[in-house]
Amino acid sequence: MSLTTSAVMLTVIQPPYGIWQLAWVAMVPLIIVCSPGANVKWLVPVSYVISLCYWLGNLYWIGPVTWGGWLTFCFYTALLWPMLVICVRFCRRKNIALFLAVPILVVGAERLQGLFLGGFYWRHLSHSQYENTALIQIADIFGAAGVSFLVAMVNGLIAELIIAAREKKIFKIGYLVKTILVSVCVIAAIFYGRWRIEQTEQFAEDGPLISAVQSNVPQSVKVSHAATEEIFDDMIKSSEASAKAGAELIVWPETMVQAVLDERILRVLDTSSIHKILDGRLREHAKATGAYVLAGATGGSPEIKDNLDIVFADKYNSAFLYQPDGNQAKEHYNKIHLVPYGEVVPFKESFPLLHKLLMKFTPYDYDYTLNYGTEYTVFEMKGRSNKTYRFGAMICYEGTIPSIARKFAIDDRPLRGRGGKKVDWLVNISNDGWFVSFEDGLPLSGGKVSASTELSQHTAICAFRAVENRLGILRSVNTGISCLIDTAGRIRSGFSAGNLPINAMERTGMAGWFADKVPIDKRITLFSRCGQWLDLSCAVCFILLLVKLFWERIRKLKIKNKKSKLRS
Repeated sequence: MSLTTSAVMLTVIQPPYGIWQLAWVAMVPLIIVCSPGANVKWLVPVSYVISLCYWLGNLYWIGPVTWGGWLTFCFYTALLWPMLVICVRFCRRKNIALFLAVPILVVGAERLQGLFLGGFYWRHLSHSQYENTALIQIADIFGAAGVSFLVAMVNGLIAELIIAAREKKIFKIGYLVKTILVSVCVIAAIFYGRWRIEQTEQFAEDGPLISAVQSNVPQSVKVSHAATEEIFDDMIKSSEASAKAGAELIVWPETMVQAVLDERILRVLDTSSIHKILDGRLREHAKATGAYVLAGATGGSPEIKDNLDIVFADKYNSAFLYQPDGNQAKEHYNKIHLVPYGEVVPFKESFPLLHKLLMKFTPYDYDYTLNYGTEYTVFEMKGRSNKTYRFGAMICYEGTIPSIARKFAIDDRPLRGRGGKKVDWLVNISNDGWFVSFEDGLPLSGGKVSASTELSQHTAICAFRAVENRLGILRSVNTGISCLIDTAGRIRSGFSAGNLPINAMERTGMAGWFADKVPIDKRITLFSRCGQWLDLSCAVCFILLLVKLFWERIRKLKIKNKKSKLRS
């Protein structure tokens, strides 16, 4: 029952439920149940089953996309709870201070989520606190892991005090010292956060007016390519409205231009090709509006077969920048972190038979595997004030990965002085149409749309990328949530112009646009310089403890076998 209580609380602390207060006690039932006298043969399987139910229930939105990937990921990630309870039980048995042990183990376990998928930074304790603006400012030192560490530390202390009260040891001086230490850490984090927020005005200034266009296209319609030009026309209308409002940069969602915009491909295509047509219209649109337009589309390089068919030698999920003079910028960004099953199916070259089997669990009936991008492209634009600005584009879940935003944020090559910020802001273009349900026969606009929990959680996680690197983030997302996040991690409601709801978190399942001035912050953070040192350190400690426990178990079994042989 205690494990189930923790699972329920860990569920409701995240958006859209948002009962964030429970995060500070959510782990307490789990810690208490891991008593030294608990039967491991019972504790491990029960914790695995509850953990599996937790992940299956909270990642339900992956199921309709790829049920094979959903099950595989949940069955793997559920293993972390049994590992966690074994480690917590060991710490309790050895009387290790829980207010230190629990945060190390929890943050270590969070870092190991999706380890073999490049990391899955989702549903961390820290993400529940995204609205506690003062508290989350420590992310510019420790990353989001620092917030998780602090919340888990309070959980560990409360559990320790409850255990001490049961054993009638609560009045020992040691517990008072622990309480004071944890309280000082929480208070210091809040004071630090307020200080960092107050100094924002000193270091940040308004940049150009930039705009996010939000489409509302069912994935089934998008995949069928039955409404390619209709989708494009709707995007153009919102984009023109943005330009009339004065937007200097207009951002479209991921892959909403259903064409190949890579000039290497366009050069070998006929002028009647839909790819050429849409590219031409984008050029005309940028020139007519005098704005830069960042569009999500397909990139790649061509290969001409003997029969003169043109196929992809490489294929990418890309972002292309169209300039006010009607030309396409030389630079374009190819997505670096691809989503397993959604964008890439493993073992294509190394194990073709397994690759073919895995294809049966994917959302498509053809091989859609993309190539990985390698360059953290920096786009440049000249503002109407004649000032040059630089920005980077993160595609889809790249906005949830700390290392992606960090590598865009700062040039950390030793010979370049580790000094300058590479970009003034970031954009996150995404297609979250996978994770909403539309009524049958729904047109591209209007009608009832049911949004999953993925949309609000995706947005909340992006707020931490802003704090970690002191960069504003503009999100442009199919079906939502499109918004502007400032350098303090505040998801802005309201805008300079637009037709989306004022409350940012209500912008789900609808089309529209908004424009606002992006903040540009001069501060360079410790996190940008040093990266994920905290969660990586915790993960190493977690793994080492697991190895130690495994080795002790092997040693005990050997001793037991020797004794049984001697008896026989």
